[in-house]
Amino acid sequence: MRRVKIMDVFNHPIAQKYLNRSGVSHAIRVAGYAVQLAIKHDVNPDIAAKAGLLHDIGHYEWYTNGKWDYEEYKKNDIHAIKGAERAHKLLIRLGEDRQYAKEIALAILLHTDSYLPENSMKKNSLQQIVRLADEMDEEPFGKHHYREISREDALKKINRLDQEIEQLINEYRKTV
Repeated sequence: MRRVKIMDVFNHPIAQKYLNRSGVSHAIRVAGYAVQLAIKHDVNPDIAAKAGLLHDIGHYEWYTNGKWDYEEYKKNDIHAIKGAERAHKLLIRLGEDRQYAKEIALAILLHTDSYLPENSMKKNSLQQIVRLADEMDEEPFGKHHYREISREDALKKINRLDQEIEQLINEYRKTV
């Protein structure tokens, strides 16, 4: 049995604060894509979903004269660094396995190269999955961060994701 479910992470006040800032709909969709990719690439779907859900919790809102400034964001953003730190601290507080918390934080740290020299690091499968899942849901000029979703729909999607992961874990246990 998993120690920390996606719903536990999603409902935590710290996660809510930063997910609402970076886009709840985007976070949930990336978590879902991360699970699909994890299955294909033999990666733990639970940690892939958590990394996908939390990948943007380091975002800062870049505004100029009260309007979202995409160019300022692209020029000055270090959200992956801040997000990795926030995610790690949150997951440890919730009781996540320490090694998993570290793997999730590193996947968040490396989900974008916006602050690194192009292709300067070799990424492991989880790190590649989170990056690809994020790219699968992107829209031009960061508009994916502003997609709306009701709290009720968000909770339903998170619940379905938890059920899917639980089923995948149970199926895996039967094979070992």
